[in-house]
Amino acid sequence: MEILQSLYEGIKSLLPVTAAIVLSVLVIFVVRQLMSKQNSVTRNNPLSRQVVTLILSFAALLVIIMAMPLSDSLRGQLLSLIGILFSAAIALSSTTFIGNAFAGMMLRAVRSFKSGDFISVGEHFGRVSERGLFHIEIQTEDRDLTTMPNLFLVTNPVKVIRSSGTIVSAEVSLGYDLSRIRIEGLLLDAAKAAELEEPFVQILDLGDYSVTYRIAGLLTEVKHLISARSKLREMVLDSLHGGGVEIVSPTFMNTRALNERKIFIPPAGEVSSIISNDKEKAVPENIVFDKADQAESLEKMRRRFETLGEEIDAVKERMKEITEDALRDELKLHQEWLEKRRDYLTKLINKRENEEKAE
Repeated sequence: MEILQSLYEGIKSLLPVTAAIVLSVLVIFVVRQLMSKQNSVTRNNPLSRQVVTLILSFAALLVIIMAMPLSDSLRGQLLSLIGILFSAAIALSSTTFIGNAFAGMMLRAVRSFKSGDFISVGEHFGRVSERGLFHIEIQTEDRDLTTMPNLFLVTNPVKVIRSSGTIVSAEVSLGYDLSRIRIEGLLLDAAKAAELEEPFVQILDLGDYSVTYRIAGLLTEVKHLISARSKLREMVLDSLHGGGVEIVSPTFMNTRALNERKIFIPPAGEVSSIISNDKEKAVPENIVFDKADQAESLEKMRRRFETLGEEIDAVKERMKEITEDALRDELKLHQEWLEKRRDYLTKLINKRENEEKAE
């Protein structure tokens, strides 16, 4: 009987801490599930869910310590130790994962870029394909994925390609024996052929043997940035060759025995055939930035989902102020249409999310 009694007392003393553990795990699980459903149609990353999970885990740890069968002095020592560790973690946050978490929240607050944007950080360049609490992921020009900690982005300048347009340019060095006005005209023709807006030419350097020209123009469709850079260089070659300009170094030397009137320009027939074949070229951005495109598309759908919710709320508020039945019926039909659009968008977002998880 004494053994059973002692066993009962032991189990009884562990009941509060067991209940605290089970309740804490249950609360964290339920909150994560609810936020996962909410995030699937409103956000592009689990940032808020991760932050809430960290806070709930810390609170659960305190509750478990308070429920443990310990003496007041030992419980106070444990709480003091946790406080010291937490303070030390904050003090060392610049070199720990907590620093990346704070940096992630800072980037979210600043909103300098979003999923799908072209960014350049240090030697890294690509489109944002994922954003998290501790890191971001970019898809590079080689279609590979590069992960960078948020702290790296906060401590280094981040160049963001504006969605409204960016300047695309190319440089070429030509000899002093060529007319500047003639070269500028050919380069402007090349920029127009590359479908750049408001092109302009600059002279970057007057070297010992050559003049360095820069042709640039505005590209409004920034998704085609990689193709536009290549196309501009192609058009520069074609325009200069078509204008009879040799793109060779002023110190160019050829040891082959050639006719002195030989010029180093592809035959006109080859140039025209190349230009006609350019129209059939595949667009590299469709292959290179597939994940970034999907991330951008999802984010746009989530923003549209939020906009539909605001429109539905506005219609409901207006219906409260209107007494005319005909107008109320019209607003009700509009509300039903908006709700159907939102339900369809929800299904589409969930489908995209499941496809990404399957990959």
